[in-house]
Amino acid sequence: MRYHDGEWGVPVHDDRKHFEFLVLESAQAGLSWLTVLKKRENYRGAYDGFDPKKVALYDGGKVAALLADAGIIRNRMKIEASVNNAKRFLEVQDEFGSFDNYIWDFVGGKPVINRWTELSQLPAKTELSDRISADLKKRGFKFLGSTTLYAHLQAVGVVNDHLMDCFRWGEVQK
Repeated sequence: MRYHDGEWGVPVHDDRKHFEFLVLESAQAGLSWLTVLKKRENYRGAYDGFDPKKVALYDGGKVAALLADAGIIRNRMKIEASVNNAKRFLEVQDEFGSFDNYIWDFVGGKPVINRWTELSQLPAKTELSDRISADLKKRGFKFLGSTTLYAHLQAVGVVNDHLMDCFRWGEVQK
């Protein structure tokens, strides 16, 4: 509830926050978001405050330490993907000036405002998430399929998927 009421869907323009959500959403694949939220602070510590420059330098020893850390989701493929994605994230920053510039360029810098009235209307993925996911895959990102990418777009406010009768629907547009 606290996450929804204060954070989910608010437009993000901070690269470290983008990287945090990419790591967490990749870790969430196949699990509940609540599971990840409960481990979020542990992730923050284990992943050096989600600093992509530090994560990009993780070696086999650090990956082994993460695999032994009961405070995070210990899935080798997801952990190795996060290290790979940190490297790719830095490449995107170099090319576009920031990851934020890259991701928001897909929507012309303005959030997609959906007008859902029922939870059943919310899609798991869209043409937009398909397009961005495909581009990220071409750039070498891992564990960021269209569904995971759509969760990222929702979380960072690129897409406003609050229901219209939710008090947050209008708030996040301000």
